[in-house]
Amino acid sequence: MRESPLRSLSVLLAVALVCSVLVSISAVVLRPIQAENERIERYRHIVALAGLADGELDDAGIAAAVERLEVRVVNLDTGEFSTDLLPDQVNARQAVNDPALSTAIPPAHDLARIGRRSRFEVIFLVREGGRLSRVILPIHGQGMWSTLYGLLALEADLNTIAAATFYEQAETAGLGDRIEDPAWQALWTGRRLFGTAGDFRFQVAPGSVDDASPAAAYQVDGLSGATITGNAVTALVRFWFGPYGYGPLLERLAEREE
Repeated sequence: MRESPLRSLSVLLAVALVCSVLVSISAVVLRPIQAENERIERYRHIVALAGLADGELDDAGIAAAVERLEVRVVNLDTGEFSTDLLPDQVNARQAVNDPALSTAIPPAHDLARIGRRSRFEVIFLVREGGRLSRVILPIHGQGMWSTLYGLLALEADLNTIAAATFYEQAETAGLGDRIEDPAWQALWTGRRLFGTAGDFRFQVAPGSVDDASPAAAYQVDGLSGATITGNAVTALVRFWFGPYGYGPLLERLAEREE
């Protein structure tokens, strides 16, 4: 029997509807699994920066290592630890959409080009014998094409970089995306953020760093062909360790650890 165009269209619409329902159900079912995988992957970076990863750890090992960290919520406006919020209650990415949970950054100070930042952030402290040995801080900012997300660990002096990683970005393949290259990230270890006068000096250099230069203590090699991304990294680090980022926190931590 010859099928009418209306019948064929009805079948197509029915198939499309069923497929869309199945896709929606799959997305809902898989979303918690995806979120958990993202959380574990982020913790994997944190544990590595904390110096707690002895070889490759499975998910259970990562979770156990995180338990050894002091996880705190900091009020970025004041630099004080929050006693009202638990770490699981803080989502800095979502908070920027809520004026009550975020702060507008004056354009002259918005070096990271993020517009707003959450009022609260989750940070990670490593202690040895009760003394602070390392602090791990989330950082982010606008690159050439995308928002760059990373973590930076400072030694107990709150100036020397212990380790750094960028784990999420969408920069130019083979150029700006090299900020995820472990070899380049390793260059950050031992570099310092501030000079002896307290002035911010860290920089992704325009080219290779001359190790004989006094400036080498504050610089990492530039990314060939990705000057804009390199400059963006310098700018976002400057922002996060300034008055609208972790500046107040570092002052409070220094006072507590004296």
